[in-house]
Amino acid sequence: MERGVIFDMDGVLVDSYQAHWESWRLTAEEIGQSLSEQQFAATFGRTSREIIAAHWGAGLLSATEILAFDERKEHVYRELVELAFPAMEGAADLIRHLAAAGFRLAIGSSGPPENVALVIERLGVGDVLQTRVTGRDVSRGKPDPEVFLKAAEKLGLAPARCAVVEDAPVGITAANAAGMASIALVSTGHTRESVEHARLVVMSLRELSPESITRLIESGTA
Repeated sequence: MERGVIFDMDGVLVDSYQAHWESWRLTAEEIGQSLSEQQFAATFGRTSREIIAAHWGAGLLSATEILAFDERKEHVYRELVELAFPAMEGAADLIRHLAAAGFRLAIGSSGPPENVALVIERLGVGDVLQTRVTGRDVSRGKPDPEVFLKAAEKLGLAPARCAVVEDAPVGITAANAAGMASIALVSTGHTRESVEHARLVVMSLRELSPESITRLIESGTA
C-alpha cells in the first residue's frame, strides 16, 4: 500500500526560528508595539493572522492594519532568509530518499505560499513533491488538523497512511488529531518534553529513513 509523508516547513525543512522571531520583533516595532521572545515562542507554528490576532487583535489593529502587518512581516522574513538560507540539516536528503522509495510527499505549512515556494526552490526538491498546502489554503490553523487532512486528500491517501514531520507542539497535536503518524523533530525553540506527545521524537532528520517511517505508519494500521 502507498504511503505519504507531510512535512511542516518552519523548524523542519528550514531552521527559521531566528528569522521569524526577528521579523516579528522588527515589524512590531515599526508600528510602535512590542513582542517578547516568550510571547513569540508560545504562538510559533500558528498562522500569521492568528498570531497577530492573539497579540494585537483586541482593538489595537483594524482588519486593514492586520493585513498590512501580516504582509510586511512576511516580506521582512523572506529578506532575512534570503541573506543566509538556514536549510535544516538532512532535509533535502530525506525528501529525496523518501521519493526514491515511492512515498508521496507534501508540505503542510501555516506559512504563506511565497514562503513555501522560497524554501522549496532553495532546497531544490520541487521535482519530487506532489503537493503543498499553505496557511492561505486553510481557514483554521494548527492545532486544528485541517492543513494535514487537506494535504492527505491532495496526495490521494487516507490519513492513516500518512506520517507528519513537525517541530511545534500545536503541529504534533494537529497530526495526532488527523489520525496520522506524528514525528517530532526537536528544533530551535522547542524541547523534547514539549513534543513528547508525538509517536516518535528525533533530534535530527538524519535519524529518519524510508524504513523507519514505514514501520511507524504500519504500526498504527494493524
